[in-house]
Amino acid sequence: MTPAAVKRLILEMGTGNDLHGGDYTKAAKRAVQDALHHSSLVLFRTLEIDPNNMQIELTLAAQEPDKINAAEVAATLPYGSVSVKTVIGGLNVPDDATGAVTVIVNAGILVRLPI
Repeated sequence: MTPAAVKRLILEMGTGNDLHGGDYTKAAKRAVQDALHHSSLVLFRTLEIDPNNMQIELTLAAQEPDKINAAEVAATLPYGSVSVKTVIGGLNVPDDATGAVTVIVNAGILVRLPI
């Protein structure tokens, strides 16, 4: 029997923010949770696929991607093996009156499975 090929099956996107603290990791976690809450992946039960077999490619876009704790964000995903890439993107929204910055992070979650 030939080993199963790993194929891209799922792409989900989300957006998260930290309104007052300028915390890119908090915003990134919220972006991942936003993406997860948009999906209901019944294929795992229906096809009897172990969700731990997922290969997850997580891309996080922020104005200051180096300020994201990638390992902490990856740990919020409940299944699979996760690789994280941070890139420049997202949005910073400064408050001229207070000097505070709202940070917005985008997440793209791509899932590959052996099928």
